[in-house]
Amino acid sequence: MDDATMPGSGTLARSVHLFRAFLVEQSDPDRFYRVLAADSVREVARFTDLTDADVVDVGGGPGYFADAFLAAGARYLGIEPDAGELTARGHAAANTLRASGLALPLAEAGVDLCYSSNVLEHVPDPERMAEEMVRVTRPGGTVYLSWTPWLSPHGGHETGMWHYLGGRRAADRYARRHGHRPKNDFGTSLFVCPVGRMLRWARAAQASGRVRIVAVEPRYHPAWARWMIRVPGVREVVSWNAVIVLERT
Repeated sequence: MDDATMPGSGTLARSVHLFRAFLVEQSDPDRFYRVLAADSVREVARFTDLTDADVVDVGGGPGYFADAFLAAGARYLGIEPDAGELTARGHAAANTLRASGLALPLAEAGVDLCYSSNVLEHVPDPERMAEEMVRVTRPGGTVYLSWTPWLSPHGGHETGMWHYLGGRRAADRYARRHGHRPKNDFGTSLFVCPVGRMLRWARAAQASGRVRIVAVEPRYHPAWARWMIRVPGVREVVSWNAVIVLERT
């Protein structure tokens, strides 16, 4: 499905389309990531013009998001710490650096958009990564944070919903069943990152005058269900994936 036929932003049809793509994440990852990247870039475009924009993608992976951002007319730089992710499609994508989101190798206030998809839950200090993303964004530019909250049904990633009984227990169970540790191993490459925690950081950053909060919403929900992100407790479970959009001031 291309951009011309993709269901409209905020519609139930879009949510269903994405859910169907999620079902083949393991069996057909190429399809899944192409759909996710195309949808994600279109969602970002709700908040900022991507034409000729300088974009940094923190945790850009093997290049699906690079393809989508470049197709939208942006100038793209991907940051990816994992060599395996960089070469998951057989080779590293162009304009990609191997570096950590906790210490971006970029000058201050240099990019129009700093974007991250499903990375905050994989770093031990998500506030530090968010601060780095704000640091490299120019005044008036956009910071787009999207991640999977721990208590959402997919919070345990490949360990399924066993994470509700404890992250370490879920990872150990996975290791016993599969003979190896999960890629997203609790305490090593997967951490607890609640919506409330990142909202507190964003509000503190706004109070300090460094950013303005533009939007807080669930990433995959139709527009009529976005209210769920405003309900403490409920949002941790039902948001599936949370988005915070900031403008650097």
